[in-house]
Amino acid sequence: MNIKEKYVTPYFMPPVTTYDWVKKDTVDKAPIWCSVDLRDGNQALIEPMSLDEKLCFFQMLVDIGFKEIEVGFPAASETEYNFLRALIERDMIPQDVTIQVLTQARDHIIRKTFEAVKGAPHAIIHLYNSTSVAQREQVFKKSKEEVKQLAIDGAKLLKELAAETEGNFTFEYSPESFPGTEVDYALEVCNAVLDVWQPTPDNKVIINIPTTVQVAMPHVFACQVEYIHKNLKYRDAVTISVHPHNDRGCGISDAEFGVLAGADRVEGTLFGNGERTGNVDIVTLAMNMVCHGVDPKLDFSHISEIRKTYEKLTRMHVYERAPYAGDLVFTAFSGSHQDAISKGMAWRTEGKSGEKWTVPYLPIDPQDLGREYESDVIRINSQSGKGGVAFILKQNFGFTLPMEMREEVGYLVKDVSDKRHQELHPDEIYKIFAEHYIDQHTRFTIPECHFKQVDGIQAEVTIHHDGQDYTVNAGGNGRLDAVSNAIKKHLGLDYVLASYEEHALSKGSTSKAASYVGIHKGDDTFWGVGLDEDIIQSSIEALVAAVNKIMN
Repeated sequence: MNIKEKYVTPYFMPPVTTYDWVKKDTVDKAPIWCSVDLRDGNQALIEPMSLDEKLCFFQMLVDIGFKEIEVGFPAASETEYNFLRALIERDMIPQDVTIQVLTQARDHIIRKTFEAVKGAPHAIIHLYNSTSVAQREQVFKKSKEEVKQLAIDGAKLLKELAAETEGNFTFEYSPESFPGTEVDYALEVCNAVLDVWQPTPDNKVIINIPTTVQVAMPHVFACQVEYIHKNLKYRDAVTISVHPHNDRGCGISDAEFGVLAGADRVEGTLFGNGERTGNVDIVTLAMNMVCHGVDPKLDFSHISEIRKTYEKLTRMHVYERAPYAGDLVFTAFSGSHQDAISKGMAWRTEGKSGEKWTVPYLPIDPQDLGREYESDVIRINSQSGKGGVAFILKQNFGFTLPMEMREEVGYLVKDVSDKRHQELHPDEIYKIFAEHYIDQHTRFTIPECHFKQVDGIQAEVTIHHDGQDYTVNAGGNGRLDAVSNAIKKHLGLDYVLASYEEHALSKGSTSKAASYVGIHKGDDTFWGVGLDEDIIQSSIEALVAAVNKIMN
């Protein structure tokens, strides 16, 4: 196969190419959003939605904040027609929401469409016909003038029927298959349609530029849009819209670059559903704006609930790595990533980042999407490290491990995951932690201690060992040191009490204290953890757990 000969350049550069859009580093406000889930997305489903499912989906889009929603191609089927009539007759369209319907530039389809929208509070009538070289030559077998006349005739009929039909209408025109159309010719057709409609700033129309089949790199599309933007008639009376598909995987870039190049409006779908590789994903576009500090005017603060409803109604699956919405997009398994995130979260908790979100590896705060730090951000498997395990124990159970202890705990948990060949959930991690550091009282326990402050601290320690209780007296420079000396005396052990830390697990007078004790015996370190409402008792429990580990 000769690739160079087979795949010729399938797009056209503008007659005059400008790059003013390149000088803009970001957008400063949200575009007008139009959801096409109920038409473009629905027609791409193996099993299109039922009437009730479409009504439910429509309400979800309204709740998210869409003010323009394409509800179907009412002349295409009875289901589409009945859905539109149900919205109107059940008074389900809020006053601030405009529905949109699609129609080909064909007489009987346009007339059927106006029958369907009668009585709608406000509707966009979206007219289109294909203008590309391939469609003109292979499908319609018509000249440029003939194809342009189809658009003109359709525009005239829209204007005529709108005057005769009850309702408030806005017109939209799309040169369908735009990427395969000569850009100056597409502009010529759009201007001919505008000459029919004669828009004004108070009565705007929409010119929609669709990447019906995405064939050019995003910067080419931006240059094409900029040419339309700069040369379109009645520009102050026209809303330029883009409708990117995703054949090359560049739908997001096309939309973002298109807005930089002069587009005012974006048509797309939730999670990128649509024909072939789908439409541009409005969830991603909106949240990209959020991470640049721009309010998208759409509410995705409960993204998991939206995704669940979407999957139920469409029977589609949102990929685990889909930006912002996927199960794993905020999840770090890598040890170095987990350590950086954990430290970043601590930095933020300490107030060092102010109001700004600067946590490494997380471009946006998961909680702004209703995601949970505990279940979404750090998850543990054999690739994880000490920082991730420490984060789970702190975030889920309140344990702040000493720095010297974290590596040992991390390797312990990681080894269990590696041997099981599976991810470990927080409760499993706690169980492993408790078994190795808290529940280590198999050889001896200390049920009772009494202290006197004489020449330092004197302790009377009851040690339960081998089924019997022994009372041992010992002194030390503190309570824990005195108890440690009593243990050494009774058991004949030699070790060094090396590390001790403690903190409250939660706020309040009834909260438990967590204590961490590390002891050295030779080159080895043994750690124990104690929990009790009394800080002295929790420290003794931690010491007992650590010494028991020596004896085991």
